[in-house]
Amino acid sequence: MIDGAIPYLRCPVCREPLTRQERALRCPRGHSFDMAKQGYADLSAGRLPHTGDSAEMVADRAAFLAAGHYRFIADALAEHRADGLVLDAGTGTGDYLARFLDGSPDAIGLGLDVSKPALRRAARSHERAAAVLADLWRPLPVADGSAAVILDVFAPRNGREFHRVLRPDGVLLVVTPAADHLAELIAAHGLISVDPDKAERVGASLGAHFTLESSAVLRHPMRLAAPQVRTLIGMTPSARHVRVAELPAAEVTVTAAVEVAVYRPAVHR
Repeated sequence: MIDGAIPYLRCPVCREPLTRQERALRCPRGHSFDMAKQGYADLSAGRLPHTGDSAEMVADRAAFLAAGHYRFIADALAEHRADGLVLDAGTGTGDYLARFLDGSPDAIGLGLDVSKPALRRAARSHERAAAVLADLWRPLPVADGSAAVILDVFAPRNGREFHRVLRPDGVLLVVTPAADHLAELIAAHGLISVDPDKAERVGASLGAHFTLESSAVLRHPMRLAAPQVRTLIGMTPSARHVRVAELPAAEVTVTAAVEVAVYRPAVHR
């Protein structure tokens, strides 16, 4: 629900606080932003250069996550607790945010994404979660120092903005694919592989603003039937490059491998 997150939101044009008036959010200077009937607010402040995941990709992701295959990721994030705002950058369907909120009863969730099909689901993912259309590469429509936790799961990382909106005692939790993530499918079907320089690029995007506190690689074998393999591939960028007829017809074991990194905001002097 959007109401709980409104105190943390800011006008993307003038940075003033926002209030809700009927089906819109407005600031004292008269800037107004519509709320979709599905419950998310549009704080993009203009045309976006990209629209994020398609409805088909979002549907596949929702089905795959609902089956629990990536629950180990959600559980690892939910081991952390928070009071206050939990910002999910690139929230997708809102599943990870919802699981985190289940373990933090005093927290309010705010999911940001550019995909409208994803936001339609994220807006109803949890009773304490709000969903907002916003580009992670632009200034975020969030107040300075307001977030207790930022979640970033397979999403872009805007180090400067994350540092601005995170509390000095807050934590940034970043999940990225490990080198052997989905290795069996990559080898068999030529999926887009994990960039070998991924860890260095993540560090470079955050290094000026955050200090790495800890990191761990989690691996989870998944026994997938053919329809689940198709769904998994369908929720990734490889969906446009793989022929369905070439996918396996029998069950296969696939390794999910991710790195979960914990960052603390650096002190800027």
